[in-house]
Amino acid sequence: MESLWADAQGYGTVRLDNIPWFVRGIACGDIVATEADEEEGVRWAGEVVRRSENCTIRLIVFRDGGSGAARQSVINAFHELGVCGEGTERFGMVALDVPPTADLAKVQSLLDHGVAKEWWDMEEGCVTAQRRAASIG
Repeated sequence: MESLWADAQGYGTVRLDNIPWFVRGIACGDIVATEADEEEGVRWAGEVVRRSENCTIRLIVFRDGGSGAARQSVINAFHELGVCGEGTERFGMVALDVPPTADLAKVQSLLDHGVAKEWWDMEEGCVTAQRRAASIG
């Protein structure tokens, strides 16, 4: 189970307001249907009502043992390409939120370069057709 930040949008929906660390198939900015669980005092996510067109990419950082400095350097490198990210020490991970306005070809090139250099390994948590096309080209 993963808890996500979200802003209520009305009619039982929320807009996701952080990058999912583990949940697949969703991205920051997606509008998701929810169901209230009065007993637990939480809202459970259901299906995606409207996609944000953002992508979620996760990296396990190997460089320098996934240190805080290594994670921050990864975040900084992707930030220059219009990508937001955050890191967590617990898993040596960086989660990236790739908007459709980012230069997807350059993002893909950097992702591939880091994997080839064994700086990180990556997982595509949620990708769009536009992102898939960039990884083929």
